[in-house]
Amino acid sequence: MENDQVFDTEARLENASPSSSPPRYTSRRRGHDKLISSYGGTEGYKATEIEDTPLLSRDHGDEFQDSASSRGEARLPPQWHGERDFEGKNWWNRPSVFKLLPLFLLSTLAFGGIVVPKLNLIISLICEDYLAERSIKDPDFRFMPVMIGEENPQCRDAQVQKLVAKFTLYLALVAGILSAVTSPKLGALSDRYGRTKVIAFTTFGMLCSEFVTILAATFPETVSIWWLLVGYGIDGICGSFTAAMAVTNAYASDCTPPTKRAETFGYFYGVLFTGIALGPFLAGYIVKATGNIISVFYVALVCHFVFFFCMLFVIPESLSKERQMSAREKRSSTREGESVTWTWAALGKSVVRGGGIFAPLKILWPTGEGSSYAVRRNLVFLAAVDTTMFGVAMGSMTVVIIYAEYMYGWDTYDSSIFISIINTCRVSVLVIVLPLMTRFIRRQGGNIPQKNSGSDSAELIIIRTAIAFDVLGYIGFATARTGSMMILSGAVASIGGMGSPTLASALTKHVPPDRVGQLLGATGLLHALARVVAPTIFNTIYYYTVENFSQAVFVCLGSAFGVAFILSWFIRPHVYFDEPEAAAPATRPDGFRFED
Repeated sequence: MENDQVFDTEARLENASPSSSPPRYTSRRRGHDKLISSYGGTEGYKATEIEDTPLLSRDHGDEFQDSASSRGEARLPPQWHGERDFEGKNWWNRPSVFKLLPLFLLSTLAFGGIVVPKLNLIISLICEDYLAERSIKDPDFRFMPVMIGEENPQCRDAQVQKLVAKFTLYLALVAGILSAVTSPKLGALSDRYGRTKVIAFTTFGMLCSEFVTILAATFPETVSIWWLLVGYGIDGICGSFTAAMAVTNAYASDCTPPTKRAETFGYFYGVLFTGIALGPFLAGYIVKATGNIISVFYVALVCHFVFFFCMLFVIPESLSKERQMSAREKRSSTREGESVTWTWAALGKSVVRGGGIFAPLKILWPTGEGSSYAVRRNLVFLAAVDTTMFGVAMGSMTVVIIYAEYMYGWDTYDSSIFISIINTCRVSVLVIVLPLMTRFIRRQGGNIPQKNSGSDSAELIIIRTAIAFDVLGYIGFATARTGSMMILSGAVASIGGMGSPTLASALTKHVPPDRVGQLLGATGLLHALARVVAPTIFNTIYYYTVENFSQAVFVCLGSAFGVAFILSWFIRPHVYFDEPEAAAPATRPDGFRFED
């Protein structure tokens, strides 16, 4: 029987005989009375409770606690494991998403600021090579010098568009394939050795990639554009952006109660799109002030280094030593004496085996005690919808810009404005609309007590609404005939941005806390594969249709969202992996069990 049926049955039984039925949590209540006595009475317990105020307020916790307080019952100790992990820590040693968010903004500003300059750098370098090769074949052919990163009318050529689409595809393949191998490894390692070290490792790959880009832009005659593949390869080995976002979400999951994770993930995605929105503006000012497009990449390099340094030495670790050791011991017991240390030899063996690359996806199909068909169904469909949405976003990122510059004659400034407007709308949706929508839907759902695990109905409504707006936006891209309509369609599609954090939140609420990193690592694997497959498909479609029907790629992108919308209706609320208590390390010495 699925979990939601059990909870509904319990609620009906309680409502049917409120006067004669015994308290549902008699054993816990007796334990609570015993705990009060151990503290020297009610006053002593209250004083201790005030001193042990958790990182996040208690009304962020389980809804059972709120309903108990409204009935005048004594409040149970917190059931969220994070409160126990953070007790006794000073504020500077206490992990918090609000400590990570400013630094994450710095990193996303660098990430967003180089999107358009890097694409235009690639266009300029490829165009220069193409024109030079054409002049060799045809001595009578003459062309104006190509200015790196600036408007070059001679580069608005269908053949140049094809070559750019092909090269960006190669970049996506290199980074995507390598990150598909390493992302799940890094996610699992973060469960055993902490989040901050793994996030720093992924940032190191971005540092190397930007360094290679600077070399190729500064010395185009010496360092070929093909060296960018090396930079993207290093970035992929370090997990790339997909692993960085997955482990960052795991950090946020460690610091946030389950009922607030959708909003917290929304803040991180909001910061991401804030960086992507403001980054182009700042990059434009930097280029204008210095007169050199390469200066943007130097600034991005410094930003990534600051983030790398702070993750290693400043930001507190969100995963306690006890939970890390528990995950290592569990890993050791399942491997039966095999080494649990990730080595390059083990990674190579995984690649040679082939099937080992997909082994992390087993977390999406859990078996044994505590699992059920309903859990497996939900995890598979949630992961499928999440991967589809991510893949379409990655597959369309460069195609939209290339298409707009080709169709409407946009330059770097126009493309930057387009990206900024879209991501400003997306940030507004994530930090304002998503929290309000979540609270409104949950308030309309009533106050029937339900266990605080699994997706809830509010999350499913938000996911389906987000996908619907994505479909409308890409239909708009396909039918737009002016630059203004292109921008309006992008603003409509940006409303769909609230789907990604909600999907991440829903996934983490299906598994125990010591498997969150492993689960997000598996989604990182799927994202990395989508980063390979989606650009391959959509860039190929654009390559073969740009001369005859350039809007065909947007028809295909909108159809992919339509498939995700259908899959979302197979997900059911209040289903979760109910792991046996014996396997859960989060148990207080006084007998109270923390649940996630």
